[in-house]
Amino acid sequence: MAKPFASSADLDAKRQSLEVLADGVYALTAEGDPNVGAIEGEDFLVCFEALATPVAAREWLARLREHTDKPIRYLVLSHYHAVRVLGASAFGADVIVTHERTRELIAERGEQDWASEYARMPRLFKEPASIPGLTWPTATFGDRFTIDLGGGRGDLVLAHCGRGHTEGDLVAWLPKQKIMFAGDLVESRAALYTGDAFHRDWATDTLDRVAAFGAETLVGGRGAVARGGAEAAAAIAQTRDFLTVMLTEVGRTRERGGTLRQAFESTHRALEPRYGGWPIFEHCLPFNVSRLWDELDGIERPRIWTAERDREVWDQLQS
Repeated sequence: MAKPFASSADLDAKRQSLEVLADGVYALTAEGDPNVGAIEGEDFLVCFEALATPVAAREWLARLREHTDKPIRYLVLSHYHAVRVLGASAFGADVIVTHERTRELIAERGEQDWASEYARMPRLFKEPASIPGLTWPTATFGDRFTIDLGGGRGDLVLAHCGRGHTEGDLVAWLPKQKIMFAGDLVESRAALYTGDAFHRDWATDTLDRVAAFGAETLVGGRGAVARGGAEAAAAIAQTRDFLTVMLTEVGRTRERGGTLRQAFESTHRALEPRYGGWPIFEHCLPFNVSRLWDELDGIERPRIWTAERDREVWDQLQS
């Protein structure tokens, strides 16, 4: 029997958990749905990620307002994917910050990504008609962007660690509290999406730079908050292992003259025992293997995913 397309059959509501990670530092997780966060400055808020629609974002903000009524000065977006950015209008932020490559990717493929992700994950798009259009940053950076939180709260450092989940991923780092919001560069007990990735960079130098911060609390893009240095390191190691297995299996299949379908099947066999029960594993793997096949074939930048191309790859590999 053919598997339902991507996450189109995942229609059950997920239990959300708002966690206070430190004084004025918050994370909302939801059983493998995209994570979001917020950091209090002396007299303002920095929010991290925007969810898929303004309606979904307002539900998160209502929970956050039970803890703080400070105005939102900054909205930080870790990368360009629709489920992370299209709820931005609900925040009323003074400044929307992304990496400079993220802005370029929004211009290049934001419309197509919106249509693609809506078809793949319809449950995340609560009242899609509330989306006013693409989200555009008002401030971008290349290497680092530092926000002085004031009032003895220290700095929030936004850093680009290299190409990984996309070309423009950033992490948000609180040196004083040793807390990191890693976006989708790291997942904690959740499968990876690598359809727009640079697998070789991500599995090596990029994750090395993420690990070098020495986070003692880490909020990945999906999954539970990793608490303690050992759990944070394990989340990074799990992410690296997933990528390494993919690189090994797809590379071996190519070397012996195999097909894309064979590469998918061997990668599925290798990953499923450890990761198969984790959120979005079956959804993501066909798109992951397709992108990695292209990458090993010398296609440097990911091809743009459209709703039509999504279906073609799904039918070829997951049918």
